[in-house]
Amino acid sequence: MAFKTVAIAGATGRIGAPILKALLDTNCFSITILTRRDSTASDTPFPTTVKTALVSYASTSTLSHALRGQDVVISALTSSSPDAQHALLSAAVHAGVQRFIPSEFGSDTQNAHAASLPVFASKKDMESRLEGLAAQGHISYTYIFNGPFLDFGLAAGFLGLDLQQRKVTYLDAGEARFSTTTCATVARVVTGVLARPEQTRNRAVYVHDAALSLKDLLRLAKRALGDEGWTEVDGGTAAAGEKASYEKLARGEKDMGVFVGFLMAAIFREGYGGLFGEVDNEMFGIGQMGEGEIVEVIRKVGGVRAG
Repeated sequence: MAFKTVAIAGATGRIGAPILKALLDTNCFSITILTRRDSTASDTPFPTTVKTALVSYASTSTLSHALRGQDVVISALTSSSPDAQHALLSAAVHAGVQRFIPSEFGSDTQNAHAASLPVFASKKDMESRLEGLAAQGHISYTYIFNGPFLDFGLAAGFLGLDLQQRKVTYLDAGEARFSTTTCATVARVVTGVLARPEQTRNRAVYVHDAALSLKDLLRLAKRALGDEGWTEVDGGTAAAGEKASYEKLARGEKDMGVFVGFLMAAIFREGYGGLFGEVDNEMFGIGQMGEGEIVEVIRKVGGVRAG
């Protein structure tokens, strides 16, 4: 049976906003946006074709009321809100929701090495709970693994390539290839999951726009922004960064800088699943980006118009 009613949490965020746009573009779903009473998102002017529901993640009853009649709940909540996502899942089960898509976008946490990294502890807790509920027939789920977001990663300098400073910091000499996907493509995959309930039931789907190395990204960035003024830095190895993060964690440090080493390990270390062996692009009608398309992404992020 096709899904018709969809509720989305985190619809104004980095991945939530593209997901909402993709859902609207299909013109196939009745959409409800969950907004917190204490959030500035509650003042966001959403399209008149969507419903909004003010909720409190501290109240299962208000969440459950908002989710009644929904076929699917999509969580685009940030990783800093694990308790809110668990509350959302509890309410979804209570309301009889059929499918839950958790905020698992990113690294392959089904990979044993990546799954053991502390940065993914809350994701693994959610997966364990979801899989248990699914086994009992209470709800179904789909995980979407897409690697790091290409456009956001470039904008934030997260992938090791800083477009504003024209600087690349190599891990493992910049040779390791990794799967990466734009936010817009991930959003398309979400709509594709909803259109294929049985094919995507209780499983992970893997997608990427491209498999690139940092050396590939620098080469394409030079095409996009020009050859001059780039600095290349040896950032050591992903293994050393992971080891340093464990040492910082053992000293009681818990800031985001500690967890970056774990994230880099998941992306760049061999055997950690950063480069997907097989992808489900064909299922969703998504091709691989050509180099010219990646150059355009870099130009857009870098604020340069095509000549």
